[in-house]
Amino acid sequence: MSFKQLLLAFSSLAIVTACSDDNDLVLPVPKTNIQVVHASQDAPAVNILVNGENTIADLDFANASSRIELDAATYSVQVDGITPEDDVAVIGPVDLDLAEDQLYTAVALNETVSIEPVILSQANATPPTGQLTLQVLHAASNAPTVDVYLTAPGTDINTESPTTTLAFKDNLSPTDIDAGDYQIRITPTGSKTVVYDSGTVTLPAGLLLNVLAVTNTGPGDNPVNLIATTPDGNLTLLDSANSTDLRVFHLSPDAPAVDIIVNDGFATPLLSDVAFPNFSGFLTVPADTYNVKVVPTGTTTPVVIDADLTLEAATNYSVLAVNNLTNIEPLVISDQIRPIATEAQLRIVHASPTAGLVDLYLVAPATDITSLEANFRGVDFKQDTGILSLAAGDYDVIVTPTGSKTPAIGPAAITLNAGGVYTIIARDNAGGGAPLNVVLADDFVTQ
Repeated sequence: MSFKQLLLAFSSLAIVTACSDDNDLVLPVPKTNIQVVHASQDAPAVNILVNGENTIADLDFANASSRIELDAATYSVQVDGITPEDDVAVIGPVDLDLAEDQLYTAVALNETVSIEPVILSQANATPPTGQLTLQVLHAASNAPTVDVYLTAPGTDINTESPTTTLAFKDNLSPTDIDAGDYQIRITPTGSKTVVYDSGTVTLPAGLLLNVLAVTNTGPGDNPVNLIATTPDGNLTLLDSANSTDLRVFHLSPDAPAVDIIVNDGFATPLLSDVAFPNFSGFLTVPADTYNVKVVPTGTTTPVVIDADLTLEAATNYSVLAVNNLTNIEPLVISDQIRPIATEAQLRIVHASPTAGLVDLYLVAPATDITSLEANFRGVDFKQDTGILSLAAGDYDVIVTPTGSKTPAIGPAAITLNAGGVYTIIARDNAGGGAPLNVVLADDFVTQ
């Protein structure tokens, strides 16, 4: 307890005594703080139960809860993974002894099959004037032992020794450093080859700052990103390359094969000779705003699509050329999806200009839909289901005109595996119109 806290305690005691000598003396209850971080890259979002109460709900990967003040005591803590079928205990319940005037950071890390907790602790005390207290944890199970360099921006690390060397689950103990601008770089231990670069980051005074290296599940070659915990949650420190992933689908049924031109680079198309109903793999590009033109293969005119696309870092984009040629347009779908070991993830997109409003059924194989409500009713052209979290297994997909039970597509038999990411896109036949069909993407084509 600090000197200031002692003064406050004695002041409270004097007031209580003066007001009533008959009342029992009530002393302040010692307090502690805890924060939880989800760092298991293929685990689902989780709920945190404290003494059986759901205290932190729906905490997803690479996120931290706010810091929670509790009475200093022993608590039963359990981590439940949220799955399509039920919540499943993945850690605990375990008893944690939380001492007074401490800040505990409980980190769930490693892959789902080996998920485990790491508990960091430090004094919950204000850093010295002009400084912050920094603690660093290697929480990326996919990354080897690494050297971490915390330097002034632009410093040549070839002449520097690492600030710390960390294996998985190792941490740099709480260290007071001056507030200011820094650059954080990570290399394999013993190497000067940078695999993560924060660029310039400003670290303000007064913080108790925990920085965790977590697995990069998004675009880019960097194996890790950093998250920095704050009292209210966390900030994400992406690699300075600011990568984004982009792929293109040709789904205009009566359009010829096309070239995809970026920023008027007609001499070097981003993609060449993309024919209906094909699509590219993901291309990694820097996050930025790009002008995208679509032209018939080998020509510069006519420009059938001319659109500016703003691509954000750490995001996957699917750009679909949809509609008939006379009304061709881009449909942009973005997400930050990652494989989750306990579920399959499916998105269904309506990209058929002929179909009109449709109902979507996702059912067990050979199910009679006559008396069933559609899973999605009245889905319009260019709409989609969003990401569906589903139990692994076999399903039938059926698409009908809205209000009808007569399939326009299907039953289409699909198999979804846990950890898989899947996309189904309803489309017209080549040239336009029926029979309608689908494009299967992602893990449908990599199984």
